[in-house]
Amino acid sequence: MKIVRLANFVTATSGGLRTALAELGAGYLAAGHEPFLIVPGSIASVRESESGPVITLPGRIVPGTGGYQVITARGAVRRVLEQIRPDRIEVSDRSTLRWTGRWARERGVGSVMVSHESLAALLPPLADPLNRATARAYDTVVCTTNWAAAEFRRIGAPNITHVPLGVDLDRFAPDHFDQATRDRLARPDQVLLVVCSRLSIEKRPHRAVDALAELRRRGVNAVLAVAGEGPLRARLERRAAGLPVRFLGHLTDRAGLAALLATADVALAPGPAETFGLAALEALASGTPVVADRRSALGEVIGPAGRCVFGHPGAYADAVQDLLGRDDRRDLARRRAERFSWAASVAGFLKVHST
Repeated sequence: MKIVRLANFVTATSGGLRTALAELGAGYLAAGHEPFLIVPGSIASVRESESGPVITLPGRIVPGTGGYQVITARGAVRRVLEQIRPDRIEVSDRSTLRWTGRWARERGVGSVMVSHESLAALLPPLADPLNRATARAYDTVVCTTNWAAAEFRRIGAPNITHVPLGVDLDRFAPDHFDQATRDRLARPDQVLLVVCSRLSIEKRPHRAVDALAELRRRGVNAVLAVAGEGPLRARLERRAAGLPVRFLGHLTDRAGLAALLATADVALAPGPAETFGLAALEALASGTPVVADRRSALGEVIGPAGRCVFGHPGAYADAVQDLLGRDDRRDLARRRAERFSWAASVAGFLKVHST
């Protein structure tokens, strides 16, 4: 099959979506299919990648998002689609790209929308009508957790399916613990916390800083490493003044990220609207337990390998202390992550594309 995938809100510093697009594309290619990826950028270009051709079309920056872009020129997208003549399309943006569902239906092309965000959490008043429009536009809506599917099932959408994402269990593993990373970020007597997230309002990264402050108020000698960039960085740096917080920026080196996650004692995932939480799963694969927001989908992902709490600092501090008291926390984390593989995820997505 020729599978054209379209996505907005993808940049060089993107996190989970960028990883998912790369891993799924590579899986499609390895299975003998022809994957193409269309994303926004500064200029039009085409390049080859390990997950197939990547076609960049000029996009517009969305104000307040720290550089995220969207493709608004429908004509340019149509021309690329008509040139490729796909058998299937897979879309990862249910706002500005929803029109591609009608394009596909008019041409007898199978269509899939992948729900990477929760409109019920981000835009509650508009969620139901927008979700109805999405479900009508595409043959299938893929949700990566049952939590993410709930907003579609609530409106009675009949074409919803559940396919979890995966994690690279070789790249992210406990044996990537790195003493040099540990020495750089924390003393031997300190607890090393990590948050790996885009620094934007929907991710609530300030909760990690507040949790650190509460732990230190209780006498826990903890430090925090923040891996990620975004529009809230300056505000977070001001909030963290006087606390042992290291802002590492976006880590382009995946080996460095794997070392950080395997070296930390506990990872924090405070975003309340996460529909899967790939960074949290990468922490689990690295043997690091996770404290997440109870309102997100992460409870499905982390299971007994972490704790889910409501967003106040005391709850996060309680959960961190509870996990630190468990001698089996690293084994539990790794075993939980082993339930999720990219091979299974690719197989699940290809099954949807084959129906």
